[in-house]
This record gives sequence, C-alpha cells and structure tokens, in this order.
Amino acid sequence: MSRIFITGSTDGLGFMAAELLLSQGHEVVLHARSPRRADNVRQRLPGAAAIVTGDLSRIAEMKSAAEQVNRLGTFDAVIHNVGIGYREPKRIETEDGLPHVFAVNVMAPYVLTALIERPRRLVYLSSGMHHGVTANLGDTRWKQRRWNGSEAYAESKLYDVLLAFAIARRWPDVMSNALEPGWVPTRMGGPSAPDDLDQAHRTQVWLAASDDPGAMVSGEYFYHLQRRAPNPATRDHSTQDRLIDLCESFSGIRLPD
Repeated sequence: MSRIFITGSTDGLGFMAAELLLSQGHEVVLHARSPRRADNVRQRLPGAAAIVTGDLSRIAEMKSAAEQVNRLGTFDAVIHNVGIGYREPKRIETEDGLPHVFAVNVMAPYVLTALIERPRRLVYLSSGMHHGVTANLGDTRWKQRRWNGSEAYAESKLYDVLLAFAIARRWPDVMSNALEPGWVPTRMGGPSAPDDLDQAHRTQVWLAASDDPGAMVSGEYFYHLQRRAPNPATRDHSTQDRLIDLCESFSGIRLPD
C-alpha cells in the first residue's frame, strides 16, 4: 500500500485517480479548493484518509496546503493534478501579480514540490498542447504580449514538463515524470473532446503506485502508459534551471537541493 496525495481531486481526473487508487487499496489524501468542496468530496469518497484545503492560485494558500500535507506525515507519491484550462478570455491577475493560469498550473506544483517533504515519486500533469509552444520565460506574466488563453495554457503545460524533468535531474532519489492524459471530456476538456476518458487517469495512477518496471523510471514523459517524446525544449537543462529560478523569485521559496 502507498500513501498518495493528489491535488485538485474533487472532480475530473484527480477524482477519478483517487477512486482508482482507493479501489487498489492505497491510502489517498485529497485536495479541495474550499471547505465546501471538501465537504462534497468527503461524501462522494468517504474512503479518503484526509482532505487538504487551499486555493492554489494564491501563494499563501499553497504554503498552507503544504503545511497541512506535512502534518499528515510522509507520502510515497504526490500527483500534481491541479490545473485550469484555457477559456479565460482575458488576463486574470492573482493577488501575487501572476496570471491565474500560470499561478495554478505552474506555481502551485513548484511551491508544493519545494515545501512538501520529499516523496518517492512525483507525477506532473501536462497536455499535448505543450508540443506546439516555446518557453517564453521572459514574459511568463504576459505583460509584453497580447493575451492568448490557449497559448498561455499550453505554455503552462510546457513548464510542467520542464519542472518534472528539472526535479528528476536534481533529485536522483525521486522518480519524477510528466504525462498527457489526452483531450478528454472533463469539465476542462469540454463535452466534445475526442479522447478516451477511461484511459485519462490511469497513467498518473500507474506512475504513482505501480511496481511495473515501465513505471519505475524518472525524467520521462508518458501518454496512456507508454513513453512519448516531449517537446524537445523540455530537455534543455538551462531552460529547466531558468524556470526554477523564476519560480523561486516569484514565490520567495527555494527548491531544496
């Protein structure tokens, strides 16, 4: 049995991953954005060991969520599932001065990775859309460009792969991987998404808990239980390091060695 924490697990792929892990006999801790959402998911998944709360668009609440997790003890795996899509018609700025999509999709995984006691495995959710963009690390705040929600989302998913690979390189004792679940009909993906919803959550569960040799790797990118080539830019060490430096400067939180 493994102990696994999943961010953004009150609905969608995070909820589905939690259901599957619980059915496999693992201990699962959920995350909800608010107490109301925590109450709702507690009724739907009564087998969950605990529920951490916090709005992961705010750095202060990212820190609080990490503190709540650490009070529960060490975990075997953390699945960084939390994310928002690309339907924001205009740039929404958080209280920390970051675009909302960057705060939730990139800063939250970074801050939680830096502050949660190091697990054996880390799993980061990306998207196939990351293949079509470049790392615009000089304008992650979208102050120099006209806002494009789709591109901002795709860039955030590129940064998630960069983060996963940076951690794999810096922390050789941790298996850190990224994946794309496919374009599936969740609330984020929309009802017309063509991919197989039943397959979408299985790769993160496999990477978090399986002893299959295929899952016991680090610094790789997956789609439906198979390795897939990521955007080549994600393999560049200097780009990985630059992202880490930016996240540290935005959050004031240093990634431990």
